[in-house]
Amino acid sequence: MAAVARLDDTMLALADPTRRAILKRLARGEARVTEIAAPFAMSLNSVSKHIRVLERARLVTRRRDGREHFLSFNPKPLDEAAVWIDRQRTFWNARLDALERALREDDDEQT
Repeated sequence: MAAVARLDDTMLALADPTRRAILKRLARGEARVTEIAAPFAMSLNSVSKHIRVLERARLVTRRRDGREHFLSFNPKPLDEAAVWIDRQRTFWNARLDALERALREDDDEQT
């Protein structure tokens, strides 16, 4: 999968508060799907849809043991998103610094 598509999947997954809550819980350790679903006022099917979005983004991995499904948090996509965000921050800070210098020079020439 291309890096841009992976980033899109990560950002989409993080855009929803339910999915962020699921990740917060999984950051404490592996859990059964039913344990993840318990605190939410929605059907197991609805929670499963959120989990599939997280799996597509590779933020969650699933392990099966018999009929039980266990979920684990995978931080790597967050690390990749953080790198992208940092690059954007660096780029835009440099551009804004250059704009500020140009505006100051323009002000100095007019005075």
